[in-house]
Amino acid sequence: MKNWIKILTLFLSSFLFAQQTSFKFDFGGSRTENGFIPVTSTSKFDKKTGYGFMDISGLKSVDNGGNALTGDYLTSDKPFYFSVVIPEGNYDIKLSLGDSKGTSETTVRVENRRLMLDDVKTKQGEIIEKIITVHVKDSIIRNQNGVEIGIVKLKPRERKYLHWDNLLTIEFNDKAPKVCALTIQPNKTAKTIYLTGDSTVVDALYEPWASWGQMLPYFFVPKEVVIANYAESGETLKAFEDRHRIDKIWNKIKSGDYLFIQFGHNDQKSGNSTKSGYRKRLKEWIQKAKQLGANPVLVTSMNRRVFDENDKIVNTLDDFPDAMREIAKEEKVYLIDLNAMSKTLFEAMGPGNSKKAFVYYPANSYPNQPNVLADDTHFNTYGAYELAKCVVKSIVDQKLPLSKFVSKNYKGFDLNKPDAVETFHWPESVFMEALKPDGN
Repeated sequence: MKNWIKILTLFLSSFLFAQQTSFKFDFGGSRTENGFIPVTSTSKFDKKTGYGFMDISGLKSVDNGGNALTGDYLTSDKPFYFSVVIPEGNYDIKLSLGDSKGTSETTVRVENRRLMLDDVKTKQGEIIEKIITVHVKDSIIRNQNGVEIGIVKLKPRERKYLHWDNLLTIEFNDKAPKVCALTIQPNKTAKTIYLTGDSTVVDALYEPWASWGQMLPYFFVPKEVVIANYAESGETLKAFEDRHRIDKIWNKIKSGDYLFIQFGHNDQKSGNSTKSGYRKRLKEWIQKAKQLGANPVLVTSMNRRVFDENDKIVNTLDDFPDAMREIAKEEKVYLIDLNAMSKTLFEAMGPGNSKKAFVYYPANSYPNQPNVLADDTHFNTYGAYELAKCVVKSIVDQKLPLSKFVSKNYKGFDLNKPDAVETFHWPESVFMEALKPDGN
């Protein structure tokens, strides 16, 4: 009888934890602030407890004494990942970073390498608080009343991703990441930017691949705006519908939210023309978004890295960018012309330097990579960051309503003067794969 009571108690506690949406975690050693859940260097993730680290090897607890919350911290000489079982939704996460007797340097990403905080340095003895706002999703489609009505048809490779797994996962990275505390609160008011698209938009899990979608959160004010990236490699407009990805969004999007739509690469490569359903679906999506009170934003597909003999970018996307431009005018919706901006950007880089923005690496640069990587479609983290700045530049230059929520991390961008790759900061994650994403 006692065993059954014990099992029932454990079940109920884990069930209640799974429904919980607010948390206070104290990172460090044995001393714990009142009202906080202790997290130590041995707190390996367990679904029964509902939180913990993906890998505890290398984790170190340091206690400097003094304040129970900020006097100790956790650190590691390699990236470490903290996960929490939590229902899907938008959350504000407050992080206490620093060392009461030293300095620190921390980069924070969430889920599939979604950039939130970059190279946050603290002075000697300084503890600072930073807030990030994160969208957590699962693959279940629910109506507005929360009733399950379907499921997103995930691809096999997506089941390894960190953003369909019913967890919030936070990556702490950089030269000296030191985390003292972490609190989580639901955010019911932030405007949500839903991203739809292909491998050039998706939150890519594996180094060296990346997209502009996963860099975008860095440029928006937390608490006010949150990025919800639903893009996936290899998708066309039709496939996005067939796999019920757009149905997931239709049942979540609220009045005042945004729907960014970027398709073209795979629609074109699959042999379709702009007349074989592309225009029709785009217009249907626009009308549906408007009916729901959301703001549709069309994003033309960026160019591939294909130059002519005069070092000018060649259009390899047929009339897909033009079709999107025309529909934006016809439907009177916002347009971010990433196609035109990328042409200027890549030509400014030139044929040689532009390789530094794409996945061009010698053999054996990454694990299980016996061959050279030379990809003129997909971007590395530097290229993805530059394209994200293009998107933000368009929002600011056109004075879209979203422009008032652009953060101070965006300091303007001259397409003719790209950032030097040598100045780009990106400590690599532990997830690496040489396999090219779906699509081209």
